[in-house]
Amino acid sequence: MICRGCSSSDTVRVLDLGRTPAADYFPPHWSPVDPAESSHPLAMELCLRCGLAQLADDDTTPEEPRGVEPQALRNQAAAAVEAVAASGFLNGDSVIEFGSPHGGSWLQLLAERGFTSLPEGSPASVVLDCFGLMHEPNQRASLRERAHATASDGILLIQFHSLTTIVSHGQWNALRHGHCAYYSLTALRRMLRDVGMNVSYAWEFDLYGGTVLVAARHGVRSDTSHTVRRILAAENAVGVCKPRSIRHLQRAADDHVSSLRIWLAAMAGRGQRVYAYGAASRAVALFSRAGVDRRVLRAVADASRAKQDRRMPGTDVPIISPAQLLADDPDVVLLTVADLLPEVQSQFPGLTGKWVVDFADGERQQPGWNKLRTYPAV
Repeated sequence: MICRGCSSSDTVRVLDLGRTPAADYFPPHWSPVDPAESSHPLAMELCLRCGLAQLADDDTTPEEPRGVEPQALRNQAAAAVEAVAASGFLNGDSVIEFGSPHGGSWLQLLAERGFTSLPEGSPASVVLDCFGLMHEPNQRASLRERAHATASDGILLIQFHSLTTIVSHGQWNALRHGHCAYYSLTALRRMLRDVGMNVSYAWEFDLYGGTVLVAARHGVRSDTSHTVRRILAAENAVGVCKPRSIRHLQRAADDHVSSLRIWLAAMAGRGQRVYAYGAASRAVALFSRAGVDRRVLRAVADASRAKQDRRMPGTDVPIISPAQLLADDPDVVLLTVADLLPEVQSQFPGLTGKWVVDFADGERQQPGWNKLRTYPAV
């Protein structure tokens, strides 16, 4: 494989999930399950030259119905804007945002601070990319495009789900079709230097278990931020640019799938009616590899109307509305996205005591959260 970031051919496979359904195609609920749905290779490669972890060849076509932006993401955007402003990096009056297919935008937050949104192609004093760059197949060209959109004295802000988080917390199901790159600050700094920019500052946030926001400027300068140096040191300690460190995700994937299968079978054996909340793309490979069907998982609720009346790909499990979930009065609700727990607990008090949070091995838990592995199923 040719590296998406530096065009090197020196890449190695570090995670292979075999053939799975496309993570962004949800068939109509009435359609029969076709074995061809689960025929798409899903694997991660690591470039030994630049350190970029990346999706291997992707034969899927993006078709994901637009989801509903969770409150956790909106809260994080507001916190990020405050942090960047407090650090003195919100200078100028123009902004360009390279959006994410998953939605979410900082433009309104910046408009409230006097920034005017410009069309792509016009250099802006602030250029934003919040979880958007990772969707670009040609990483080098896309990063160059963002650099060119940044004024000579401007700032480029890029936020990403940290590869250190993914590896340390066993978040193997961060790997999915359409997500072409998985960044460490180490790799992204090298990629930025290749397009004439340098990391000046960085901030860390708890979203998805750990995300990083970097600020980059034109020119090659020495990194002066203590946070940048600390993150780079932590990445070196974890070994996020070393194949053997990332290969631990393979065992995490296999253990997670086995645990889910055993837990669901135990729940069904006890006559417990299990539902799930969150028809998230990260659940697609998990449910498919675990052989989930309606005998063990009645349905998955999701707030996105575009996903309702469809089904989880590769399975016969329908996607229903939250209202239908409440009407069905399940015994247990498996939450597929841990970050949503505060939001759903507030929205659905009738489900209090029924939530089970699906964690990958090593993910942080909050007091009172049940971890799938230790849930008292038997």
